[in-house]
Amino acid sequence: MTAPVKLDVLVVGSGAAGLAAAVSAQRAGARTGVATKASLQANNSSKAQGGIQAAVAPDDSPALHAEDVWKSSHETADPQLVEALTGDAPSAIAWLEELGVEFNREADGTYRVARCGGASRQRLLQVGDRTGHAMTKALREAWVAADGLTFEDAPLHELTPTASGWRAVCGDSVVDASTVILAAGGRCYAEALERGELSTNHPNATGEVTKLAIELGAEARDLDALQYHPNGGAWPATMQGYSIPETTRAYGAVLLNAAGEEFTDSLGPRDKVSQAIFDEVEAGRGVKTEDGRPAVYLDTTRISEADAERSLPYMLRRYRGAGIDPLTEKLLTYPVLHYQNEIGRAHV
Repeated sequence: MTAPVKLDVLVVGSGAAGLAAAVSAQRAGARTGVATKASLQANNSSKAQGGIQAAVAPDDSPALHAEDVWKSSHETADPQLVEALTGDAPSAIAWLEELGVEFNREADGTYRVARCGGASRQRLLQVGDRTGHAMTKALREAWVAADGLTFEDAPLHELTPTASGWRAVCGDSVVDASTVILAAGGRCYAEALERGELSTNHPNATGEVTKLAIELGAEARDLDALQYHPNGGAWPATMQGYSIPETTRAYGAVLLNAAGEEFTDSLGPRDKVSQAIFDEVEAGRGVKTEDGRPAVYLDTTRISEADAERSLPYMLRRYRGAGIDPLTEKLLTYPVLHYQNEIGRAHV
């Protein structure tokens, strides 16, 4: 074990939230470090495709955005967190652009925005269909340029309070930090394995850091709130667990049962759309993949070629590489574990 490294801020996790916190802290003058379970590139955020929401359109506002989030949470979300999320979103987009993220724009220079599930306005900004990759790349480059300390292959094993803050054991490193930010993601990959289901998550999403935080006294809420992405790839086998971008539905794709009938609002909130798929399959109106998995159809043939080439190029490449053209064939889809909302407030 090496001698302790002294920091002002230690961030655990190298996804978008962790890297954003680390860059901000380092730029503010704090001596900052990032500890990550594998490499800086290994995270869930980089796998996110569809986009990021912010009220930037002329007919939109943070208040409308907040209202949509509140309704989609079935009025269970923390109002203060909702206000912070939606109120800060436009400035967060501007900050990401300063870091080099180039969101799609229309010919007149305005943002190209789409309506996503549960939204009453078009507010989904995109970088093609690799938005998360673009964001984490820019954040990672900003972090490296900020010259902070990085601890790779350094999972958090222990976290104990000290007189001046915290002592963290990350891999073979010991870090003494005044402040520790836990941004290590959830447990969806491990949960999916346990349930025998599919997940969009990185294999490192196994939830140990959440357990550690709770053991230390973090106030936890909604531990059972595991979100399903309605449109996981169901077939071919190489696409199983792939999150078909929500922007497919934003640009015209709809969900169909075995009889070719629409059975839900394809742009409803994710939990409602996922449940509708579960119910349709349970009622015997779904279809089966070649390896016997349940599924319904996502009719992507309704998406225009122009929209697909601009906003869904990665999805097209993936499926065409697997032998299916989404613009001429319907896709087989079924919900997959996608997102964990674990700690509403963490008072440690």
